Amino acid sequence: MRTADEKDTGTREKLLQAAITLMRRSGLSGAGINEIVRESGAPKGSVYHFFPGGKQQIVKEGLEQYSARVVGFIDASLSSRRKPAAKVKALFNAFAERIERGQFRHSCPAGTVCLDLDSDVEDLRIAVAASFDRYLEAIEAHFPFRDRRRAKAFAGLLLTAIEGAYIRGRADRSSKPFREAGAWLAQLVEDARTH
Repeated sequence: MRTADEKDTGTREKLLQAAITLMRRSGLSGAGINEIVRESGAPKGSVYHFFPGGKQQIVKEGLEQYSARVVGFIDASLSSRRKPAAKVKALFNAFAERIERGQFRHSCPAGTVCLDLDSDVEDLRIAVAASFDRYLEAIEAHFPFRDRRRAKAFAGLLLTAIEGAYIRGRADRSSKPFREAGAWLAQLVEDARTH
């Protein structure tokens, strides 16, 4: 039999996972309290019990939790290969498989939430920017450019291509945008190394 603390942890986690799922599907506007309650199956009162800051708190915590997972995913994908061009292809192929598994219905929640931000939710803009910064750091660590500014700019290019591929992938119901971007960017890396 589960203790009250275990039940609380389970309910809180269900709410967070529901918020993440909804953000990945439809951004900030699709992750309202009623939608989170419906998706999680948790009682409505539990939202404010665990997240007294309401929707903004649950969204921020959901973004933090999800970005930690994505950093692990990025590290695993990039660590699977040694050469820079192969690393790029591996990363984009991993994201292609990810969007396929989600049946082209899920994007990066940082990207989807960012598209919904108004000027009155500065805390959420900062949370989204922090997620992107974590992704950039994870990517940058795998490309040993001598010039760190160049490494950061290259990581930014890869991240921009990933976020754009999510949008096109969902619109086209295809992983082709990830695979094409990965192939072109891998060729770019290869060309840069030989010149």
